[in-house]
Amino acid sequence: MASTKYAAAGMESEFQPGSRGRVLRNFLGITRVREMEAVESQALEVAQEMALQQFGPDHQFTPADIRRLHRFWLGRIYPWAGNYRSVNIGKGGFQFAHAPLIPRLMAAFGKEVLRRHTPCGHALDVSIARSLAEVHAELILIHPFRDGNGRVARLLTALMVSQAGLGSLNFGALAGRRKRRYVQAIHAALSRDYVPLETLFVRVIERRRASSST
Repeated sequence: MASTKYAAAGMESEFQPGSRGRVLRNFLGITRVREMEAVESQALEVAQEMALQQFGPDHQFTPADIRRLHRFWLGRIYPWAGNYRSVNIGKGGFQFAHAPLIPRLMAAFGKEVLRRHTPCGHALDVSIARSLAEVHAELILIHPFRDGNGRVARLLTALMVSQAGLGSLNFGALAGRRKRRYVQAIHAALSRDYVPLETLFVRVIERRRASSST
């Protein structure tokens, strides 16, 4: 959303006139960052409720479902919602997957990762955390959409957590002061090392277990 968020070029990088290059072009004519943040947050809450009703405990997620989740959330805000990006993007000096490779990468992600880890049934906490870590990290590394990848990945995580019968989790361990550790864990996944992110998810699940028993 803000011009410092990603480095990109092309039609998907057009900014809303009057936003001083801080808000991407949108259907609502929003030009202020805080207003857009509020609208996106509200829309995400609605999308999560819709998704929880649509995707049950036995559902095996597919790349098409992930596109649908993105469209649920941002479809009334951005014209490119639910479509794979056609521009290359990077953040903090890190480049995500090359745009032309995304359809093939997402197809492989569906066959090799989503098929193996969803539905996310009742299992040991460590097994659940491993599934969450691998799915979350691989989706983040592909970064299939122009914007909103992190939140879509967390939405998918929330749906998997619901499938595992854990209710809702507090993802504070992935944000705020702990975000640096989370980013390092994502980078570790580049070499298929999911242990750092798995450890973070184990911590999140343990906190949920502890709060439920009090």
